[in-house]
Amino acid sequence: MSDPVPLLELRHVVKRYGAVTALADGNLACGRGSIHAVLGENGAGKSTLIKVISGVVQPDEGEMLLDGTPVRFSNPLDAQARGIVCVFQELSLIPDLSVADNIGLVSPPRRFGLIDDRAQRRRAEQLLARVGVEGIDPRARVRDLPLSRRQMVEIAKALGRDPKLLILDEATSALTSEDVGRLSDLLLRLRREGMCILYISHRMHEIRALADTCSVFTNGRHVASFETRAHGEDEIVRMMIGREVSQVFPPRPAAPATPLAPVLSTHDLGWEDRLRGISLAVAPGEILGLGGLDGQGQREFLLALFGGLGGCTGEIRVDGKPVTPGSPLAAKAAPLGIALIPEDRKTEGLMLAMSVADNLTAATLSRWRRGPLLDRARERSAVGDIIRRMQIKAVPSLPVATLSGGNQQKVVIGKWLLDEPRILLLCDPTRGIDVGTKQEIYRLLRELADGGCAILLYSTDYHELIGLCERVAIFYGGRVVRTLEGDGITEEAIIASALDIHPTTQPAA
Repeated sequence: MSDPVPLLELRHVVKRYGAVTALADGNLACGRGSIHAVLGENGAGKSTLIKVISGVVQPDEGEMLLDGTPVRFSNPLDAQARGIVCVFQELSLIPDLSVADNIGLVSPPRRFGLIDDRAQRRRAEQLLARVGVEGIDPRARVRDLPLSRRQMVEIAKALGRDPKLLILDEATSALTSEDVGRLSDLLLRLRREGMCILYISHRMHEIRALADTCSVFTNGRHVASFETRAHGEDEIVRMMIGREVSQVFPPRPAAPATPLAPVLSTHDLGWEDRLRGISLAVAPGEILGLGGLDGQGQREFLLALFGGLGGCTGEIRVDGKPVTPGSPLAAKAAPLGIALIPEDRKTEGLMLAMSVADNLTAATLSRWRRGPLLDRARERSAVGDIIRRMQIKAVPSLPVATLSGGNQQKVVIGKWLLDEPRILLLCDPTRGIDVGTKQEIYRLLRELADGGCAILLYSTDYHELIGLCERVAIFYGGRVVRTLEGDGITEEAIIASALDIHPTTQPAA
């Protein structure tokens, strides 16, 4: 049972950015020994709320109390000194430093005035063990770790600051299912120890399993706070998006009577020790899923198809003809027409300081040229069309960094739709995206497939593979170990295949 006086309380907090009100009425109260989930669509005000709490920005109006005392943090270090630590969706690790250096960056142990490397490694080992990833070498460079491991290092780094209040912003969106389990066990243990945890996630099953209390925000306003089990999932989603969720995934069309010739195929495709003899084919109008545990070669496979890896072996065919996409520029050009939606939109898909319009036309600049100059009128018209089609909530002149995560992802996808690809590769495209935006992306993918686009979709969300794909190729150790089709695409089959477990046929009774 949490204390009657909340550890943290916000009362009518307001935050404006010029004429835009990002947080109109921020109210929140969370106590010790509790996990409090904050829910809402992208753009609902969640990110602004946690930035205010963690000292990244200062509110324009309202009041924040810590242990019943009014506080105002001038920066994140000020908040951390009072026991508030935030793990943001965008990691704060320095890629070229070691794991131990990153964990001890703010206050490293010292001996004779110098950093004590041995003590720092021991401290890192203890914190990594606490979050359940003892296998990470503290001496390894962060750059060399997969994204899921980097996320666990970020969480270990946060615990090293002994927080009273730990804020997790989409902390599981980059994790493998195994690491999600480790983190869940850790959070439940921290709650028993009396820590207050503020948990932001779009994964409703995680909210159900972990959170004691939920607070819903819409359009920058606090809508309701309630015990998690007081409302059903559909009710909560209605509060979040303000409408009924009648169907998450659009209906799939019937399979063609005569199978179509593949537009893209690979035979025995290999790369170093990460891809081992991949043979796959995808037809026009098909959504082919790539499943399996994280880090089994799915990303490398998409990069190889997009010309992002040198030294590949085997064969890639487009329209039955052998091709060698030597670079992304060659892959996107006619006659190949391949586009890749990358895993990390902020570092790989967007130029954050540039405008929405500039980001949308970045892949198609040659199309808007008239002689040596750009035809700005045609460019503006195309930008307006794609903003309407993608339902991007933004002014074209705004820096893309000011958009919510969901709208940023729509910009990444819209940029490539302007290029009218024949083959679309997607790497976990809905990671960290709210349920309403996910539905819009699902609708768009089905629309593209119905128009003849061949789609390869890698997703760590099993429900997406089940709901969207006609076939799912399961990767394990750089190989495709099983291909599921039709009614055979089930969560049990995906998980068993991802672990390279092949079900045995039971003898008849």
